[in-house]
Amino acid sequence: MVSDGIVSGALTLACSDFELFDIPPRFQIDPVALDQLWKQLQRQVHPDHFSSQGAADKRLAMQWSVRVNEAYQRLKNPLRRAAYLCELNGAPIRAEDNTAMPHAFLIQQMQWREELDEATDAPAIESLQQQMSAEKQQLLQQCADAIDIRSNWTQAAQSVRALMFIERFDHDLDNRLERLDNT
Repeated sequence: MVSDGIVSGALTLACSDFELFDIPPRFQIDPVALDQLWKQLQRQVHPDHFSSQGAADKRLAMQWSVRVNEAYQRLKNPLRRAAYLCELNGAPIRAEDNTAMPHAFLIQQMQWREELDEATDAPAIESLQQQMSAEKQQLLQQCADAIDIRSNWTQAAQSVRALMFIERFDHDLDNRLERLDNT
C-alpha cells in the first residue's frame, strides 16, 4: 500500500511539510539535504511504482506524489518557507488585507517606485536591482533571526510581507528591463 511506502506509516497527507520531510521546522535548512530527501520521497511514492496496483493505490500514490512535490516547492523557496512557518505558528501573513508596514519601509518603497519611474536606461534599473538584492538578503536574515532564534512570529510575518513587496518590485524591474531591451 502506498502509505507504507512513505517514511513512516504514521504520516498522513495532512502532516506538515517539515514532518513529511522529517526535518526540524526551521527557516534555515540545507537545500542539498532537502533535494536528497525529496528524491527519496518521490522514489517511494511515485505513481509509476504502483502501476500494477489497484485503482485506489494508484490514486493514493498520485495524492502522495502531489503532496510531496507541493511540500518540496514550499520548503525550497525561502519566502514561501518563512510564510508557511508563520502560518504554522499562528501568525498568518494576510498580505491581501494586512499592509501595515514600518514607516521607514513605506518611505523606502515610495523612493524605489520614484526611481523606477525616472529610470530611463538599463544601468539605472540594474542599480535598483542591486539595491533590491541587498535589501532582500537583509530581510531574509531578519526572517532567519526572528524565526530560528527569537521565535518572534509577528516580526517574521512583517519581514515576509516586506519580502513579498521586494519580490513584486523585482519582477517590475525585470519587466522594465525587458521593455528597454525590446525598444
